[in-house]
Amino acid sequence: MLNFRTDLASERRDIYQKVQGTEGKLNGIESQKEQINEKLSVERVKITNEEGEKAIGKPKGIYTTIDIKNLKIAQEEEINKASEVLAKELGDIISMHIDKQGEILVVGLGNESVTPDALGPKTINEIEVTRHFINYMPQYVKEGTRMVSAISPGVLGTTGIETVEILKGVVQNINPKLVIVIDALASRSIERISSTIQISDTGIVPGAGVGNTRKEISQKTLGVPVIAIGIPTVVELATLVSEGIDIFIERLQEKAESNEYLNRLQQNDKYEEVKEALNIGEYNMIVTPKEIDGLIENMKEIVAQGINLAM
Repeated sequence: MLNFRTDLASERRDIYQKVQGTEGKLNGIESQKEQINEKLSVERVKITNEEGEKAIGKPKGIYTTIDIKNLKIAQEEEINKASEVLAKELGDIISMHIDKQGEILVVGLGNESVTPDALGPKTINEIEVTRHFINYMPQYVKEGTRMVSAISPGVLGTTGIETVEILKGVVQNINPKLVIVIDALASRSIERISSTIQISDTGIVPGAGVGNTRKEISQKTLGVPVIAIGIPTVVELATLVSEGIDIFIERLQEKAESNEYLNRLQQNDKYEEVKEALNIGEYNMIVTPKEIDGLIENMKEIVAQGINLAM
């Protein structure tokens, strides 16, 4: 299997096609793009069989990617529009698994003390939870309100407990019909950092995109459907440099279009070569932009509002 170093299904598909030298539709992978406006687009990728699973290393299911341009300067109106798009896509996936009254547990993964990993815990603080009202003050709750609870379980380094072990206990006690997990992801493109949202109904393997794989959180491990909402917040240094080389080659090719070496270098996946050159000793750098604080705040608003609307 290729070393994708990205959690995004759409990126994995593109990398696979580039390495294999294939274009167009892949067996077992269906995709559809929709342009919402000049700043918002949605791509829906569906993996339908084992061949698709094997090609990009993702389980069968739905992977919806929402891309948002210029998020760091987004106005309130643009954030609200992105939330509405997220709510629609998330609502469609939820309705495939449970009815309108099914109880939902929202989980914010990550470490709030580390900004690129703080999206999950920060979002949880904005979720409109209703479970306690319905249980203890039902007279004040509108009939038909969905029961929603939320938790931020921390990380293995501070709790000493695998996240899935914590969630198994919570799920067994409160019996939700579905779990929504929010987590930071890794991407192969700096442009996607905190500007892309992936929604999938296959669960999540925390840390997989940065080589720190934890135990899987999915229907297989929790016993209920798991929808993952992930936002890329980091990119590996080797990936960033590889992307920079592509841009450099493009500029050179404007003046030397017939240079076979440059053409061949750009067509090949340079990730492994760049990674080998950059990894000094045991260190492998993961990069996040200096604007990450503001980007996380904007993404927190979009995700929280989107989940609340979808409920």
